[in-house]
Amino acid sequence: MTDNITERFIEAAKRVGAEVLRMNTLQDAVTYIKDTAKGNTLVPETSLVKRHHLRALLSEAGADVFTGKFRNAGELPGAGITFCNFCLADTGTVVLDSTDEEMRLATTLPEMHFILVDPTKILRDNLAAVEPMTAFHQGNEPKFIAYITGPSRTADIERVLTIGCHGPREVHILLVAGISSDLMEN
Repeated sequence: MTDNITERFIEAAKRVGAEVLRMNTLQDAVTYIKDTAKGNTLVPETSLVKRHHLRALLSEAGADVFTGKFRNAGELPGAGITFCNFCLADTGTVVLDSTDEEMRLATTLPEMHFILVDPTKILRDNLAAVEPMTAFHQGNEPKFIAYITGPSRTADIERVLTIGCHGPREVHILLVAGISSDLMEN
């Protein structure tokens, strides 16, 4: 069943303009990112980034990983790299907790957004996401949840479709088995 859901996700994400690739290992994903990304790369310090030593792996591979506060990154960063909480197969949407400002900046400022996804985190649809979404909104603190469906696009300027106006021009979704099946972790 998971493979069918994964295939549905890949098809839907590609239909909305995302590049979706299966990677054998996290190191393969790091190599792809290093070869594709240009300029400063924003990598928010999340639990999965720490656990997988993603910043160190990228730096060792030769990527230009920005190490300061993202608001001080200077000119437009070239790439942002995040893990996700889960994905929705029916729409090709990636969902992530972006309450932390560094996460929001990494997913909206750069020209390219690379998202590392464990295929076990791909859910069938919005109804399958009710439980994790309810868990996100427990407590009194406000949460920011980002739904990312392909590259940023708008048609509100003279009804002309513009890509990359309010976020990344390119979204690269890299499927890597075994990085985390916990829907609350990104």
